[in-house]
Amino acid sequence: MIVLPQTAPFADDERVHLERVLGPASPLQRAWLAGFLAGLDASHPAAANAPVAAPRAAEPLAILFASESGNAERLAQDAAKLARKKGFKPSVVDFADLDVAKLPTYKRLIAIAATWGEGEPPSRATRAFGELMGDAAPRLEGVTFTVLALGDSAYADFCGVGKAIDARLEALGATRAADRVDCDLEFEAPAAAWIEGALDALAPPRAADNVVAVDFAIRATPEASRDPVAAEIVEHVNLNSSRSDKETVHLALGFDGAAPAYEPGDALELFPENDPALVDALLAASGLGSDDALRAALLRERDITTLSIKTLETHAASVGHAGVRALLDDGQARAWLDGRQLIDLLDAFPATLAADQLHALTRPLPPRAYSVASSRKEVGDEAHLLVAAVRYETHGRARQGVASAYVADRLATGQSVRVRVKANRRFRLPDGGTDIIMVGPGTGVAPFRGFVQERRATGATGRSWLFFGDRRYTHDFLYQLEWQDALKDGSLSRIDLAFSRDTPEKLYVQHRLFEQRRDVVDWLENGARLYVCGDAKAMAKDVRAALVSAYADVKALSPEAAAHAVDALERDGRYLQDVY
Repeated sequence: MIVLPQTAPFADDERVHLERVLGPASPLQRAWLAGFLAGLDASHPAAANAPVAAPRAAEPLAILFASESGNAERLAQDAAKLARKKGFKPSVVDFADLDVAKLPTYKRLIAIAATWGEGEPPSRATRAFGELMGDAAPRLEGVTFTVLALGDSAYADFCGVGKAIDARLEALGATRAADRVDCDLEFEAPAAAWIEGALDALAPPRAADNVVAVDFAIRATPEASRDPVAAEIVEHVNLNSSRSDKETVHLALGFDGAAPAYEPGDALELFPENDPALVDALLAASGLGSDDALRAALLRERDITTLSIKTLETHAASVGHAGVRALLDDGQARAWLDGRQLIDLLDAFPATLAADQLHALTRPLPPRAYSVASSRKEVGDEAHLLVAAVRYETHGRARQGVASAYVADRLATGQSVRVRVKANRRFRLPDGGTDIIMVGPGTGVAPFRGFVQERRATGATGRSWLFFGDRRYTHDFLYQLEWQDALKDGSLSRIDLAFSRDTPEKLYVQHRLFEQRRDVVDWLENGARLYVCGDAKAMAKDVRAALVSAYADVKALSPEAAAHAVDALERDGRYLQDVY
């Protein structure tokens, strides 16, 4: 093994890369390389005789991300890879782990932040975001920064979290190196361009020299393909009884060969198709009923339900409809949009459209992510999903979830669907000896079915406790027989149930958790991990509040101290959420 001396005119990381290349090289390869370098110097004598520049230390760069679906995290990793090539020494920091007091030490800073729901930070980022916006946030003179904001223009506070972080960093005294960029759902291209420009803007000035930068790094293993794969539906079962007012489909998928490399806690992105009846209604309302090519695109490629201010502005500019323009100018557009979809716009403000005009009112149809409800160690080359059909009515029109209705109404055993793994590295099982508490009402129970299967298959010795809830015990107890079998074989140690319509007063999982607060706190104080999956708007917040109350009662803490105890669990990676 060749070891270059410390006195070699290379930085530490460059020496490591050279040693990796030269160490296993054959004598022939080394001789060729020596001759090549000699010839290179002979053809550039001025460069060969120039003084050797002192090795430059890599410039530290902090890349912060606030991510809910994983996009911001992936972009942060992309930024780190490019930063290394540009001579930075990047560190990637999740907002969930951020110590806001240390922000002044990050002299060069990139922040990539997603906005969740109606202008809220991702659940893991809530604590640090609040501290950054609070009065105790440190001054940041001497810090240079830039921000990339991710969002969805269908929501009122588009990219609100990124905008708030950008303004707050400046207010605290930091210097903006490059303007913030706000990305909609089609973020890949603008985000890539922003990363390139942001790194160039943050790079310190360097004196010109004649050193040729050569990347001797061992190439990393290519990332898994982002292309979807076809899966055959081998099971399609409604887990609710015929008397339930819900429909929850257990979808078992088989693959031609090995199943995608998912782990319990990951999700599968399912690529849906739109309701043909709604597509035809849109075409008819636009006067485009005979355009087969457009119909095919609207079925499989375009989002035909989302309606936003941007859609109204596009429609008004395209056809000059006075009614739409008046709605925008009068400030009534946001209220009018509530509960409406694209078909409502075309019905309320009719106009004959060209194909490109209707296409411009839509955006790409995104996949929907569903937690994997299985472990490959138990189900082999399959992946299971749990999908609740979404159906409702607004403004006198029946509505349905794009992906959930596709699964429930238009897929059947033997058909195929396109899917793609979406890793969730922050919702993983611990070692088999660690206790786990799982809170998953409704379809939130999906990943915990995979957890229990995995721990059964691996012979885990740690205890496991499930809090599950739904509407009615008789009609909505998802995977009931499986949980009962798991209790018998010991792969599930305990289960607590909350069926909200079976009691005079509605009973939810957070109530059960507080009822069992002494045992819950005891488990957590002895090293257990708590997992929560499901609705972010109400359930997850209520579960957190119940846990804070549990700590306050059991440990005799003030509300503030109890909240800090729960925050500490989260910082330690023992309070984990996968919410939507």
